Order: sequence, then structure tokens, then C-alpha cells
Amino acid sequence: MALDFPDFWLYWSHLVLFRAWPVQTVSFSMAIQNLTAIENMLSQMRQVAQAAANLPARSDAVAGEQGGFAAELARSLSRVSEMQNTANAQAQAFQAGDPDVALNDVMVDMQKAGIAFQATLQVRNRLIQAYQEIASMPV
Repeated sequence: MALDFPDFWLYWSHLVLFRAWPVQTVSFSMAIQNLTAIENMLSQMRQVAQAAANLPARSDAVAGEQGGFAAELARSLSRVSEMQNTANAQAQAFQAGDPDVALNDVMVDMQKAGIAFQATLQVRNRLIQAYQEIASMPV
């Protein structure tokens, strides 16, 4: 027995209206709650942006003196790089036969540079871990 179009439409609308309605209601109410949460978050972001726009801008000289986390991180990275470059230069000088460079100095400087590099990697790993934790927080 084949259903013609009006019978099929009636059967389908009966399924949609009476059997799938609670699922759609839950989804619709969840969507409204999500929209409300998004609107609240947007209003908070607008308030923060407006408050930030009203603050006076800092001059570059004051920002350079204070430094901050990014500046300290850059200084630390440059110190680690300098330690590695110095240790490599001493190792090359020792290999070339320079009498002013002792083996124990080369080994100590190489170990210091290695430890500094490992500490830098650990800081990087902790920063990535903290970023991922913050990024996975619910809004």
C-alpha cells in the first residue's frame, strides 16, 4: 500500500508534532539559554572595552622602565642564548687548541648553558599548560 502525498504529509507532521516535540523544546530552551549567556558575555565585554577606552594611555618610556612579564621573558631568553653562544665559542676554542681555555671551564659552561636551556623549556611548558587550562575554561 503506497501513501500518496497528502497522507504522507499528515503522517510526517503527526510524527514531528507529537513524538519529536519534547526534544525540540529542550533544544530550543537550551538555545535560548545559550543566547542569553552570549548576550551577557557580550555586554560585559563591551563594558570592559569602554572602561579600557577611558583609561589614559601609558607612554613608551614608562612601559620600558616597568618592563613586565614579556620584557623579563625576553631578557631571560637573551641570557640563555648568550650562555649557549659563549659555551659553544669556548668549546670551539678548546678544540682549536687555544692554551687559555681549560677543559674544566668548557665543561662547566656547557653544563650551565644546558641547565639554563632545560629551565627555559620547563617555563615554556608551564606557560603552554597554563594557556591550555585557561582556554579550556567554560565561558
